[in-house]
This record gives sequence, C-alpha cells and structure tokens, in this order.
Amino acid sequence: MRPLSSCSREEWRAVSGVLTDIDDTLTDDGALPPAALDALHRLQAARIPVIAITGRPAGWSEPFAISWPVQGIVAENGGVLLHREGEHLRTEFTQPDEMRAANAERLHRCAADILARVPGATLARDSAGRLTDIAIDHSEFSTLSDEAIAVVCDLMRSHGLTATVSSIHINGWIGHHSKWTAAHWAVQRLTGQAFDPAQWVYVGDSTNDQLMFERVPLSVGVANVRRFLPMLAHLPAYVTEGERGVGFAEVAVAMLAARDR
Repeated sequence: MRPLSSCSREEWRAVSGVLTDIDDTLTDDGALPPAALDALHRLQAARIPVIAITGRPAGWSEPFAISWPVQGIVAENGGVLLHREGEHLRTEFTQPDEMRAANAERLHRCAADILARVPGATLARDSAGRLTDIAIDHSEFSTLSDEAIAVVCDLMRSHGLTATVSSIHINGWIGHHSKWTAAHWAVQRLTGQAFDPAQWVYVGDSTNDQLMFERVPLSVGVANVRRFLPMLAHLPAYVTEGERGVGFAEVAVAMLAARDR
C-alpha cells in the first residue's frame, strides 16, 4: 500500500465516482463524523456520485439512504439496493420473492446451528432489519476470537452460504452476489452507465472489501485497514493517514483538489 498522498493527479482525474464501504470507513463507532459528512456534501456539490456498499441490513440503511448525500446504498453485501425516487425510498432486490422466502428458512437454520455450536456467538443487534442474510457479531457489541470467527465462517459455508468478515460482523448469505456485483448493479441502476472499475475509486477497511481492492485499480484503505492486513490476500493500492471517516475525507479532498488544478 502506498500513501494516498502519492496518488497522482492523472490517476484522480481518471475517476468520476466514489464507491465506499460504511462501517469503520465512513463511520466511527456507528456514527458519521463531521469530516465524513462534510466530504459527502462536497462531493455531491461537485456532482461526483457516491454509492455506499455495506454488509449492514436494509432496515439499518434506510434512514441513511434518505438523509445522506449519496446516490444510494447497497445493503447486505449486494442483496438489497435502496435509493431515493423523488421524496420516496425505493427498495430493490437481487433475488425474486419466492427465492428469498426459501432462502430465509435455510438462513434461520444456519443461524441456529451457529448459536448452538459456537460458544459466545450472538446475532448482530441489527438482525431484525435483515432481509437476505444473517450476521454474527464479532466486534461491535461482543467479541469473538479469530479461531471462533473461522469456525463461524466454516459453519456458514457448510450450510451453503457465502461468508465474509467485516470490521464488526460475520455475514452469511445464499447466492452469488457480492460487493463486486453490487457495484455493477448500483452504478448501472443509479447512473444509467455500465460500471467501469477504472472510472471509480473504492474506499474500504476490512476483509470483505478485498474483492474490490483486487478489481478496482484506484482502491483506498482507510488507515484502520492495517488491523486486517494479516487476513488480506489483496491490499488496497493506497492507504490514508487518518482512520475511518477522517480517512474517507482525505479521499474526497484529494479527488476534488485534482479536479481544481
């Protein structure tokens, strides 16, 4: 990873939009700090689209899809897209209703198995708002060891789920969607243009961002990504000086400065 300050003006001018994770990338302890909110407003004023892609549930994401200056939020690691249409919030899914209903039963069985077999495992407190996945808390309100996290991932996969680890949760879902497919879906749906990874910067902080770190040329990790370096097969191209929302603000400042020169 190179310091973000070494990213060239030419690299910045090649991108026209921002894709970002939310937890511990935009937010700090679950709240959006002033620096990050100001950065989002400045990007909006410059007509630079921002799309957030998160493992958080649809229910948790709804108020932010309405109130934050973003084009939309893809929740549940690509399962649900929330965006404004006029004064209303529109919710779209990657899977049809019948498939989601069948998957819900499998997800429930998997969650019950994990809670019964992994000491200390608890469902994420935002689980009531989840529509297409399950989440086990490992760092938000309770703590699981690295060994326990690995066991949870293995159990999810044994039930046929895709499993990823964010900075706070272990997420499991049924299907082939991901943050990568979410980028294609959301960019096409919200901008009317096909997703070209060379035209977007991606900002993230943890292992569930590494598919984007691998495939988006201009990828940035906020400084707290260093916590996950031993678990990352693919690193972001650049890293900020600041952590979380302060680091995200660095990205916005650098992008806007390159345009102003």
